Amino acid sequence: MMTQTKYPQVWNLNSIFEGGSESPDLQEHMKQTEGKILKLDDKLKKWMSPLSDSYQLARFLDYLREIKLSISQARSYAICLLSENPKDQGAQLYRGETTVLQSKYDSITVDLKRKLAHTEESVWESLLDSEDLKEYRYILGEWREEADREPSREVTDLMADGYHAWGYFYQSFMSSIKVQVNGQDFSVGQAINLRSHHDASIRKKSHEALVEKWTEHEGQFAQILNHLAGFRLSMYKSVGIEDVLHVPLAQNRMKEETLNSMFSVMERYKESFAEYLNVKARMNGDAKMKSYHFWSPMNHHHQGIEYGEAAALIEEQFRTFGPEMGRFAETAFREGWVEAENRPGKSAVPICAGFPLTGESRVFLTFPGTFKGVLTLVHELGHAFHNHAMKSVNGMNKAYPMSLAETASTFAEMIILEAAMEKAESDEEKLFLLDEKLKRSVMNFMNLHARFIFEKDFHEERKKGFVPAARLNELMESAMEKGYAGSLDEVPVHSWVWTPHFYKTESPFYNFPYTFGYLLALNLFARAKETGKGFEEHYMDLLRDSGSMSAEDLVMKHLGEDITGEAFWEKGMRLCIEDSEEFVRLATSR
Repeated sequence: MMTQTKYPQVWNLNSIFEGGSESPDLQEHMKQTEGKILKLDDKLKKWMSPLSDSYQLARFLDYLREIKLSISQARSYAICLLSENPKDQGAQLYRGETTVLQSKYDSITVDLKRKLAHTEESVWESLLDSEDLKEYRYILGEWREEADREPSREVTDLMADGYHAWGYFYQSFMSSIKVQVNGQDFSVGQAINLRSHHDASIRKKSHEALVEKWTEHEGQFAQILNHLAGFRLSMYKSVGIEDVLHVPLAQNRMKEETLNSMFSVMERYKESFAEYLNVKARMNGDAKMKSYHFWSPMNHHHQGIEYGEAAALIEEQFRTFGPEMGRFAETAFREGWVEAENRPGKSAVPICAGFPLTGESRVFLTFPGTFKGVLTLVHELGHAFHNHAMKSVNGMNKAYPMSLAETASTFAEMIILEAAMEKAESDEEKLFLLDEKLKRSVMNFMNLHARFIFEKDFHEERKKGFVPAARLNELMESAMEKGYAGSLDEVPVHSWVWTPHFYKTESPFYNFPYTFGYLLALNLFARAKETGKGFEEHYMDLLRDSGSMSAEDLVMKHLGEDITGEAFWEKGMRLCIEDSEEFVRLATSR
């Protein structure tokens, strides 16, 4: 058994800023960052008209990059403080200050984007050809295209206390809720973790207790969601955007035809995953899969695992994949990058927070002592490894889209699942692991599709006015029916309440990026198995390019595949279908 000294469950934030939200170093960091923003804003107003000096523009971007990294460092620290204690009032105040700084930074970039958009074509081409701007070519081109859809500076300035404030209020409100199961109080995160409890009665009771809480507070959550979407739609309208998918697709650097091809393949094969759900339901004595039994573990010893064992397993398998990944895992676990302790009062949402100035990350979750918890842990570590791979990349090119972020996290999960499958000796072990793999397929091809349908339908109705809680429940029920192809029983109609992605102000439609990342990771992992030793460097090259290329160009460069067509997505889907068929075969043979 591994000792907790070797694998601490409580993270170390003092190496970032010592003293929490009252840290003198943090306060000085914030003061210096604000001073840099004011200086840069003044500089932008005084010069660069016309914008033609490549050297001057490059220096301006260098300074903008410094500010971006400083804000990222501060925001990540605020996120970490509020994850471990959502009631920390000092951290809440500090997070608000970082949001104000971000809004000021955004206002400067909006003004710069407009200047870029109004630059004459001949001057523009000359700027891009200059050696001074070599590292900034992609981001400058993207910014020039974005100029027309950016809100005014006045709107941007209102976002801190309007748009983003609603998102923060959601997090705070959710963290204040206590759920009682069998006479014991749980945080929302702990209660949700009971979905994978081995005792079916506990799963059902936690589900019923959560439904009771959601019903009690659905009116307040409906207010939050409506205000968020209302602000977003008004912002879109102010710049002439009618299609709610326009911004999410642009944020993910993805063409609409790519999304349509991926969805087309996904919808064509839902029957295989519905069959898996039906077979597993029958194994539990039910005609259809009840929503609160979906995460139930198969009856196998893998369902219980100590944190130290989980950390050792991940460290070992990352090292097997590649030396750099192995060194990264050792550093993350042994230098206190992970907060995993199972205690009340923590946030319900697992996260990975990157600290670009120090080249570190922090991973947060409540580790439940299950194999599902291992996969959640490794998922967040996959994000952290992505940050690690980007250490040498120019700061303006470190911001990668969510679709590619989810590729790295899913790829890390596959390393662990594949290793476990190779070691499986009995049909019982194989069923357990296939079940864990297929849960992820169902989430990506059914649950996330349902979320996409809901979010799209909700925004269309919100354009006409306020959407009350009862109607939100109806929209979610309809979306779940379509997403799961009718294979789910006791549909969780309040999913719109407890799914935090619906309340992310920075990333609307944070659903299809997961599916994109999942299928891309499947293709990447298949390529890794074909290549064998040495693939790690190819993988890291792809991650390093993820902040400076479109999704289509990235996959074409590193895999030689066209993702606007269905053939690429079919390859990943076939691997999942094989898992489903094998599960059904083993289950029915028992």
